Amino acid sequence: MARFLRPLLRGTTYTRLLHLWVPMLVQSVWMFIDPARFWVPALVLVPVGLLPAVRVGEGVQARLLLTPGQEDPDISVTPSANWRDRMRTVLWLELRMALGAMTSFASVWLPVLAVELTRCGWGLAPSGMPWPAGLEPRPAYALLAPLPLLALYGVVVGLGAVVTGCARRLLGPSAAERLAALEERTEQLLERTRIARELHDSIGHALTVAVVQAGAARAAGDPAFTDRALDAIEETGRAALADLERVLGVLRESERPASARPTLADADRLLESARTSGAEVDAEVSGPLAEVPGPVSREGYRILQEALTNVLRHAGAVPVRVRVAVAGGTLCLEVRNPLPAGIRGPGRGSGLRGIRERAALLGGRARTGPDEGDWRVRAELPLG
Repeated sequence: MARFLRPLLRGTTYTRLLHLWVPMLVQSVWMFIDPARFWVPALVLVPVGLLPAVRVGEGVQARLLLTPGQEDPDISVTPSANWRDRMRTVLWLELRMALGAMTSFASVWLPVLAVELTRCGWGLAPSGMPWPAGLEPRPAYALLAPLPLLALYGVVVGLGAVVTGCARRLLGPSAAERLAALEERTEQLLERTRIARELHDSIGHALTVAVVQAGAARAAGDPAFTDRALDAIEETGRAALADLERVLGVLRESERPASARPTLADADRLLESARTSGAEVDAEVSGPLAEVPGPVSREGYRILQEALTNVLRHAGAVPVRVRVAVAGGTLCLEVRNPLPAGIRGPGRGSGLRGIRERAALLGGRARTGPDEGDWRVRAELPLG
């Protein structure tokens, strides 16, 4: 029984009832003007529904009264963009008017019927209402009095659910709007993935360099080497903090453009950081690096950063060969280092996966793995 009466305790039941009553305000006013042509308001709704802005107002009402508090009610609040949306709005207005008329009739006459049946059950004559005129007072009618109230309960709850379903169907996003929402959601996911890669590359590189240099300084026992290591740790930490602040700024203010990310023009900082960590870096740059487009140069910097980070993290202070070449409309990046004995090299880590994802995002490709006793990372990124 408690479950049966639960809808009566929900505020949504009554906001939906209010939504069904609203169209009857116009209808009631018109009935005072010309009751013989009661169908005129329904006819006027046809040109009204063709106005693009009407869909916005109906969507706002439906969200507030039919689905209050729902995060994703699946009801659009955008103007009609095409004739299909306009016709759906017209159909919605007509349907809302019809359901409102049914609800208003039931809300008035079903309680009246319950009162009349109660009067007849108590031996009193009907009060003179058009219906149920002619009933004779009988005690048995008192047993029928709850039935109109149960019917009213079913009408209020049932038509509330019906009008909500119709709103989702007729005022819901069109195919174009759903596609636009999907594209927006995809862009958000891509942006989150990019930010995650940014944090992984920048912070991971800084922490790796700091750990390797701290360990090397402790093992060396040379004050001059220790000073150089601390300077490198400080510089790398400051760069990581700058990257972190930039990324957090993007998260805090999505509309504000992000500050310039590092490009391959800043690669010397990465190479010097690796050298101060003990690695012997042999770097070779060829081709017009300044002509590399910004997005390609930025992603190339991150690929190089992740490759050097993996060298320091997994192989330690080993000789590293770095080749950066721009030729034939392609940016080629290659990082090679010898594999220490007993280490097969990382093949499934998130860093290597990030390198491959970055290359694929630009329409290029990246290969990582052992090659003639070395561990090789090679990425080819198209420039256009």
